[in-house]
Amino acid sequence: MMATGDIAIPAMNSLVCSGELVALFTQPDRPVGRHQTLTPPRIKVCALEQGIPVFQPERMRDAEAVAQLRDLKPDLVVVMAYGQILSQEVIDIPSLACINAHASLLPRHRGAACIQAAIEAGDDETGITIMHVVKKLDAGDIICSNSIPLRGTETAESLHDDLALLAPLALADAVEQLRNGSADPVEQDESLMTYAPKLMRAHGLIDWSLPALQVSRKIRAYHSWPGTYTTYPSVKSGGDKQLKIFPPIDCFPRLKKPVDAVPGMVLEAGPDGMLVSCGGPRGGAIRISTMQPPGARKMNAESFFAGHKIMPGTILGIVAEG
Repeated sequence: MMATGDIAIPAMNSLVCSGELVALFTQPDRPVGRHQTLTPPRIKVCALEQGIPVFQPERMRDAEAVAQLRDLKPDLVVVMAYGQILSQEVIDIPSLACINAHASLLPRHRGAACIQAAIEAGDDETGITIMHVVKKLDAGDIICSNSIPLRGTETAESLHDDLALLAPLALADAVEQLRNGSADPVEQDESLMTYAPKLMRAHGLIDWSLPALQVSRKIRAYHSWPGTYTTYPSVKSGGDKQLKIFPPIDCFPRLKKPVDAVPGMVLEAGPDGMLVSCGGPRGGAIRISTMQPPGARKMNAESFFAGHKIMPGTILGIVAEG
């Protein structure tokens, strides 16, 4: 197996239980946190605890890494959230197949941010797709897929955990098909393809000109990475400060607002939360009840407004010049 992300741990454990996993390839240990402590991927720790050999090449395409994989003589290579692009030389090593477990219903949401993309787009369902690995990103023929409905309340964090538990079921189906020769892979329809590129912190800035439903989806989709934020004017500093925003969010897509309301305007502010006007043809608003100002802990609205003054009429999201 080639995997790094926590989402792959249940799938790896299922392969360990089957008695067929011979090794794990994962990313090297990386510095983490304020003190940059060298930290192994959690999946590495899980593998070692179960006696599975672990390899951590910096680049899977390097000759030494390729030789390590070739020496194992694998029938099957399973890839999930590995974080490296595989060369054709590596793809061709297993005698049976090199397959990938991807956290979306392909061809929708190819790419790194597939979980966030399904929530942000308002999809009715998502799932795990098992496909053959090809050099083009997430474009291989589909062996099978398992789906789950989206209720409209998920965060990326909760959906990540749900999909992690779904992956072993989809993987077991694919492995059995490959084992008994019944697999009949289906080519992806390129006309239905969407792409979900890697997210950066800057992507979390809220655009209040969007309709309330889109804003609320983004807040759920980006929790807990990369997170969402806005800015608010600070009376003390005279400039704008960043305010992190967290779910849950109350969304009012058709809220009737004052005629002078503009996107980003605070309509209500108090212990029950901060009601913020959104844009779009139908407007609407969202109520924020959990937030985090700079240098402070995450807090509820009552605690926030005990020490910060944001009055109705304040416009959020405007960065002061200079």
